[in-house]
Amino acid sequence: MTEFSLRLEMVKTAKSMFERGYSSGGAGNLSLVLPDGNLLATPTNTSFGDLDPDRLSKVDMNGNHLDGDKPSKEVLMHIAMYQQRPQAGGIVHLHSPYLTALSCVDGLDPANCLPPITPYYVMRVGKLPLIPYFRPGSPRIAEELGKLAAGHGAVLLANHGPVISGKSLREAMFNAEELEETARLYFILRNGPMRTLTDDQVAELEQVFKGKM
Repeated sequence: MTEFSLRLEMVKTAKSMFERGYSSGGAGNLSLVLPDGNLLATPTNTSFGDLDPDRLSKVDMNGNHLDGDKPSKEVLMHIAMYQQRPQAGGIVHLHSPYLTALSCVDGLDPANCLPPITPYYVMRVGKLPLIPYFRPGSPRIAEELGKLAAGHGAVLLANHGPVISGKSLREAMFNAEELEETARLYFILRNGPMRTLTDDQVAELEQVFKGKM
């Protein structure tokens, strides 16, 4: 895809997420890898609902601003994930309601915040580790994310929200949708008996879909 078509795709993806309540106001940010190896990212203080393709931020893999409006202060955490996941072509950071609510729940398993409720969560995401709370834009987020990203395509930031990657921005969006739906199911089921996949069932999915998560 050309840079122009990728700019249009980012605007379309962002608007879709905004209209479905995955982001409100100036919350959240998106990025994707351009054909030249640089990144296209949503600018700071912009809404997913009305992005301008010509004003999207262009930065290099060191975080240097190359073109467009000033990038989000959180672009460094995107870069940290790309550096550890060369297979990633797009990343979404959302403040979607169920995943953000999950990030505020006390006593989560830091190795995996969600139980294996459905095979689709295991197939698309695998496990969702937790990063402790740091203020938005803190370099510590990128530092901690970098420690986890090689083995995890998605992480949850405590009291903040998810960061989710994919081989493309479109795939990252699909992964985010599956993860948000899993969090919604978790809140529906958590106060009653919950049947999750067994360890053997999870292992089978991990074996069959290895390399796709």
